[in-house]
Amino acid sequence: MSESDRPEKDRPWVMRTYAGHSTAAASNALYRTNLAKGQTGLSVAFDLPTQTGYDPDHVLSRGEVGKVGVPIPHLGEMRRLFDDIPLTGMNTSMTINAVAMWMLALYQVVAEEQNPELSPEDVAGQLAGTTQNDIIKEYLSRGTYAFPPEASMRLTADMIAYTVHRVPRWNPINICSYHLQEAGATPTQELAYALCTAIAVLDRVKASGQVSEEEFGTVVGRISFFVNAGVRFVEETCKMRAFVQLWDEITQERYGVTDPKMRRFRYGVQVNSLGLTEAQPENNVQRIVLEMLGVTLSKRARARAVQLPAWNEALGLPRPWDQQWSLRLQQVLAFESDLLEHEDIFDGSHVIEAKVAELVRGAREEMDRVQAMGGAIEAVEYMKQSLVSSHAARRARIESGEEVIVGVNRFETTEPSPLTADLDTAIQTADPQAEEAAVRSVQEWKAQRDQSAVEEALARLASAAKTEENLMPATLAAARAGATTGEWAGTLREVFGEYRAPTGVTGAVGVAEAGEGLTAVRERVRQTGEELGTRLRLLVGKPGLDGHSNGAEQVAVRARDAGFEVIYQGIRLTPDQIVSAAVAEDVHCVGLSILSGSHMELVPDVLEGLRRAGVEDVPVIVGGIIPDSDGRRLVEMGVAAVYTPKDFGLTEIMAGIVDQVRRAHGLD
Repeated sequence: MSESDRPEKDRPWVMRTYAGHSTAAASNALYRTNLAKGQTGLSVAFDLPTQTGYDPDHVLSRGEVGKVGVPIPHLGEMRRLFDDIPLTGMNTSMTINAVAMWMLALYQVVAEEQNPELSPEDVAGQLAGTTQNDIIKEYLSRGTYAFPPEASMRLTADMIAYTVHRVPRWNPINICSYHLQEAGATPTQELAYALCTAIAVLDRVKASGQVSEEEFGTVVGRISFFVNAGVRFVEETCKMRAFVQLWDEITQERYGVTDPKMRRFRYGVQVNSLGLTEAQPENNVQRIVLEMLGVTLSKRARARAVQLPAWNEALGLPRPWDQQWSLRLQQVLAFESDLLEHEDIFDGSHVIEAKVAELVRGAREEMDRVQAMGGAIEAVEYMKQSLVSSHAARRARIESGEEVIVGVNRFETTEPSPLTADLDTAIQTADPQAEEAAVRSVQEWKAQRDQSAVEEALARLASAAKTEENLMPATLAAARAGATTGEWAGTLREVFGEYRAPTGVTGAVGVAEAGEGLTAVRERVRQTGEELGTRLRLLVGKPGLDGHSNGAEQVAVRARDAGFEVIYQGIRLTPDQIVSAAVAEDVHCVGLSILSGSHMELVPDVLEGLRRAGVEDVPVIVGGIIPDSDGRRLVEMGVAAVYTPKDFGLTEIMAGIVDQVRRAHGLD
C-alpha cells in the first residue's frame, strides 16, 4: 500500500506523564523538558501536605514535603511551578481533591498574572484542563480528604457550578475509578461505585440550585472520569465499553440529557500501578503496554488522555528517563502502528458483546444496592468494606498461586537485570532539602504579604462557609490576598469540622478457609499468647499523611484471621499518637505502613517515642516502598523487620511477626 492509499488517522489521545516532586522550580524544569519531548498535556502531582490542606511547617507534614509530588503552599509557588508555561494555551490535569477549589483558584490567578492585558473573565474563559475533585473515593481508597463528606460535596458542587459559568473549557471533576481498582475493586465494583459517585455529585449540583435546567446538560458534559486498566486487557476493554453504555443510559434516563455529545463518556486513564512488581521489574513494561491496549483498542471506548506509570514505580520515584520511556510507549502505538486508521475493531464480536452485557448486568445490581442505601455518601462504609474484602480475596488468590504473577509466584528464576544492577540509582531520590526549602518559602511569603488583607479574606471565607453562597469567589479573594494552603483549609476546618473515614477492616471478609500455612500460624499465635498470659496484640499504624491504606488494611485483616487482636485506627496519625496507642493498648508489636517515602523521618520518630515511653521491648516492623539501602539503615536503627512489595505472602509476614514477639520476650 502506498503512503497516499493509507486511511487518514484519528487524532491521538492527549499524552501525559504524572509528575511533580521536591520543589516547584524542579517540577517546572521537568514539565518543560517533557513538553519538549512531545508530551501534549501536563499532569501535576502534588505532595501530601498540599493534597490534605496543610502547610509544610505543620506537624503532620514532617517527612512528607515534596515526596510524592510538588509542594504548593501559596501563590508564589504556583507561579514558580508554571514559570514560562503559558497557561491559556495549556491543557493541565491536576490530581487534587479535597483542596481542588483552592488549587484552581491559585492556577487561575497565575494565569491572570501571565495575561495582564486581559480581564480575569477572559483569562478564565481560555483555561483548559481538569481537577480530579472526586472526594468520595478519598474516603474509600486514597485518604487525602480534608473535610467531612457533606462539606466536601458542597465544595465540589460550588466548583462545578462556578466552572460551568466562568471556566467553560475546564473539567471540574474527574470521577475516579482508578483508585477503586487499586483498593481491590472488581470490574463490576469499579463500574458501580464510580457511577454511583457521579450520580451523587450530579444530584448535589442539581439540589444546590446554582445551575438552571437548561444548563444542566452542560454540567453533565463537563463530567469526566479517571479510570484504571489492569493487565486483563480483554476484560478491561469490555469494562470501558460497559462504562460508555451505562453512562449514556444514566445521563439520558435519570437526567434527561438529549444531546449525545453531552452524554459522551469522556475519560482519561492511568494504567494499573497496583499490578507493578518489585520482583523482576522489567516485566512491568509489557504489563503497561497490555494495559494501555485495554483503553485504546476500542475506538468507541477509547481514552481521551493516557498517562502511563514507569517500569520502576514499585521501587520508588521514577527518573526523567523512565518517564520518557513510558511516553515513548504511547507514541509508538499512536504514530507507528495502524491502530488509529480503523473503525472500532470489536464491533460485532460476540465474545466482547457477551462480556460487556455481563459487566453491565452486575454493575446495575451493585448500583441498585448502593442507591437503596441512600446513595454513595451514605454507602461509604459498605463500599469500603466491599473493597477491603475484594482485595483480601485477590491477595489470597495470589498467595495460593491461583492468580499467576510472573516473576512473583511463578517463573521466579531470573538473570541479573542491568536495569536494577544499582538499585540506589534506579530510582530518583526526592531532594532531602525540599522540606526545609518549603518551610522557608512559607515563612518568607508570610513576611512580605499584607497580613490584614489576608485576615480580611479569610474572615470573608469563613463567613461565606456558614451560608449557602458559592465559595469560589471568596476562595479567589483569599488566593489574591496571599493566604496559604493551610490557612484556607484550616479556616474551612474550623467551620466544617474534622473527619475520620471508616477503615473497612472490622466488617471485611478475610480468608474464607485457612490453609495449612495460616493454620500453623494461628497455632503459634495461640501458643505464644498462652505463654505470655494474654492474647497477642498487633498495632497497625500509618504515620504521616500517606493515605494509601490498602496494604495496612490487608495486614490488619490477615492478622485478625491469624488470631491477633488488631488495633488499627486508620490513616493520618502522628508518631506520638501511634506511640500513645501502643502504650495504652499494651501491644506486643507495632507495624508501620508507609508508601510515601517518608519512612526515614517518621519511623525513627516512632522508635524514639517508644524508647522514651519505656517500651523498647515492643518490636517495630515496617512495610512500604523502601529502597534496600533505607531498609538496612532502618534495621540498624532498631527496626525488627522491613517488608516491601516483593514480600507478598501475608501469612509469612504473620509468621515473622510471631517470631519477633517471641524473640523480644525470650521465648525461643
